[in-house]
Amino acid sequence: MDDGKIIELFFERSERAIIELSNKYDSIFRRVANNILNNASDAEECVNEAYLGVWNSIPPQKPELLSSYVCRIVRNVALKKYHSDKAVKRNGVYDVVLDEIEECFSSSVSVEDEICAAETSRVIDKFLETLDKRDRVMFIKRYWFSDSVENIAKSFDKSSHYVSVRLSRIRGKLKKYLIKEGLFI
Repeated sequence: MDDGKIIELFFERSERAIIELSNKYDSIFRRVANNILNNASDAEECVNEAYLGVWNSIPPQKPELLSSYVCRIVRNVALKKYHSDKAVKRNGVYDVVLDEIEECFSSSVSVEDEICAAETSRVIDKFLETLDKRDRVMFIKRYWFSDSVENIAKSFDKSSHYVSVRLSRIRGKLKKYLIKEGLFI
């Protein structure tokens, strides 16, 4: 079923909307949550919570890209769970992703930094437009979807080393771009 029909089902308040959404995208949603949490049962719980969030937000929202809209909700739910669990134990998989990208950003956090978050997001979007499609997809898969280097390598039919080197170079470019834009101290 296409996304437009699924959204119509949400607007009709038909429970079939969740079923169709799950049939079409459940494996993607679970992968996003599991990449962050590294725990299948927690990922399943997050996806189910995200389905409730989608049910409560459509209507009035009418997303243009349903999969991206729900992936964002899944990711936010998983990050919330991750941060609540982080106090108890450290999750090596997601921490590695955060550590890799962290070097591109200032280490001090202030109220001013929080206010500038929207500007930072805009600048990163602008940076991503400067990359070729391959590098942009690698970056998004790694730092938005928290996909493993091995999975990214498989999707590009490249070695893990190749992907690691590409990501390192992209992070270097991002750091230079952020410095140029005055967002790195």
